[in-house]
Amino acid sequence: MTVDVQPGLLAIDGAEPVRTEPWPTYDKGDVFIGEDDLDAALGAIRDRLYFRYDHRPYAETQTGRFERDLCAYFGVPHALSCASGTAAITLALLALDLPPGSLVACPAFTFAATPSAILLAGHRPVFVECDDDLHMDVADLRRRLTPAVRAIVVVHMRGFASDMDAICALAREHGVPVVEDAVPALGARLNGRLLGTFGDAGAFSTQSDKSLNTGEGGFLLARDPAVHARAVVYSGAYEGRMARHFDGPPPPVDDLALPIFSLRMDEIRAALARPMLRRLPDRLAAHRRNHDDVAARLAGVPGVALRRPVAEHAYLGEALVFRLPGAGARGTAWTAAALRAEGIDARALGDPGDVNVRAFWNWRFLFPDAARARAEYPVTAARLDEAIDIPLSANLTERDRDHVVAAVRKVVGAGPSRTGRR
Repeated sequence: MTVDVQPGLLAIDGAEPVRTEPWPTYDKGDVFIGEDDLDAALGAIRDRLYFRYDHRPYAETQTGRFERDLCAYFGVPHALSCASGTAAITLALLALDLPPGSLVACPAFTFAATPSAILLAGHRPVFVECDDDLHMDVADLRRRLTPAVRAIVVVHMRGFASDMDAICALAREHGVPVVEDAVPALGARLNGRLLGTFGDAGAFSTQSDKSLNTGEGGFLLARDPAVHARAVVYSGAYEGRMARHFDGPPPPVDDLALPIFSLRMDEIRAALARPMLRRLPDRLAAHRRNHDDVAARLAGVPGVALRRPVAEHAYLGEALVFRLPGAGARGTAWTAAALRAEGIDARALGDPGDVNVRAFWNWRFLFPDAARARAEYPVTAARLDEAIDIPLSANLTERDRDHVVAAVRKVVGAGPSRTGRR
């Protein structure tokens, strides 16, 4: 399909936009959910058993079945469904039994939930710069790994894998555990291996814009049974209920010695997630089809630097991320606004007029002074100032993809004077 646009005449200036219908996103009701998914959740509601620890054997509960399905899908021995992705990261850090107040390294380019989880677990974040493709900079991580840093949280931000081989090797060298914040990358792989299975624990979300959509929710993967047992107790398994998560004798973890934080998943969300997990390969294929089609047609467009993966196909594909090298924050913000005027949801990650919590200098709970925060992590700040993010629903049609390509070509082609590049 060819979209008829008039180069140089932009919707932001009053011309006709590329599209007029809303861009499909989760917050407008765009979901990848079938009737079977809904039937499963309705069945759980009708059963009137909403608490995961009831009279049934654990393997017969919805949460127990979901966790067994997760173990089979990811090829890991232990999975724990919980209240959110933030809860999963927090539980992982708690279960690793780090000294209170430990320093935990994480990327400066991440969602605010990552450092929030570190704080919630009673620790302090140490931030690491990103590279030109917005991945955690392994060289900077090495520089910041002092003996006081007791763990690393890696984030596969916007569905793109971090360099796990290099990061895990560095972690082994320093003797520190790795937690994968795979919240934005459920189902993505690196060299054929599922993200969330490289580190000591993998944390995921099932919030509405994730690959499994239960509205709210998450889960944690672990290989060490003691880590799993502690996470289970912290999540809210009391009075011996932790033992239900093991087929044989549980590890010798005293559940009365640990606090319980009520971070459990309920039966209704687990019932909704199970059929969606079976259909996850279809959703992943749709994301890959949409991203690869759009990216291929935008490759080589002057002024557009598409985000490159650390390895072939090492991304989810639910977001198109690109930079406008040299544009600066205001020029990039204008470009995003012009794309929105054309009917494409686009966000400039470093927009100075936006409260985007993917921009670390907006985290006033950690950085009261935004200018000082940017000066402390100048590389990440500069890269975010140039970055634009466009969500790509699994439900995009060929016509939708044509609209993305047409809008980006039209707006970026408006010229350096409009985007602020020199």
